[in-house]
Amino acid sequence: VMLAASLIPQNLLYKVGLISKIRKERWALETSQFCARFMRRLIPFCRIRTIGESNDPNPEPTVWVCNHASMLDVFMLLIADKRLRGSKKRPIKIVYWEGLEANPFTKLLFRQAGFIPVSMLANKAGEDNQYDPKSFKQLLKMCKEAFAEGFDIGILPEGQLNPTPEKGLLPIFTGAQTLARMSKRPIRMIALHGVNQMWPAGSGLDVTGNLVKIRNYQVGRVFKCADEFKATFEKVVGHFGATGEDLPDLDAWLTGKAWKEKHPE
Repeated sequence: VMLAASLIPQNLLYKVGLISKIRKERWALETSQFCARFMRRLIPFCRIRTIGESNDPNPEPTVWVCNHASMLDVFMLLIADKRLRGSKKRPIKIVYWEGLEANPFTKLLFRQAGFIPVSMLANKAGEDNQYDPKSFKQLLKMCKEAFAEGFDIGILPEGQLNPTPEKGLLPIFTGAQTLARMSKRPIRMIALHGVNQMWPAGSGLDVTGNLVKIRNYQVGRVFKCADEFKATFEKVVGHFGATGEDLPDLDAWLTGKAWKEKHPE
């Protein structure tokens, strides 16, 4: 209710021409982050630990990728965004399944913040995704426009909720690597652990834990191929998502050394 009460006046200002589209979208994002942090205070049993916080005074345009195990993932990322990406962070637009617009509050936020929808058939958590190819072309167009307007892009490469994150990631879609290559932007990874213990995929609010760890891997890279991105994301983010701890050979994967050793040119 607080979010809707804040966003609707902003939208009216945009419609009457008093603020620009970009200002409306940035304002909506800032409002949603504030509301998420406020709501966090109403959930006292939830503890959030951020790892790898950034203080970059001049962050470069980036494609951010993260695992996806709970309906609370975006909520947690909104709460922790300032700590994770720093006070000088660029605004971000998140790619989402347009079926989430069935919730009126989600629809209001996502559309007003200029988040980017992608079409696919409705399915259960863990089942194969079926994307609309036309929607993917529109996705690339909207992402290119977002970069030009000063936004970063956030993508969940699993494409859907993972019901068993403790076993590793679901099959990875490599659209983030395609987007990064086409736009000449680096990819940076964020990993979530423990969110599914508060709201597991497909089973409602079944709380079995209260500690959420959010890890920002600050090293950005332009991956040479989709297979390298996929393997690195699975190793780095998949391991943290399953265990809440970093890989023993983390630096080798972040720098690309581990991939080169397995795939020498």
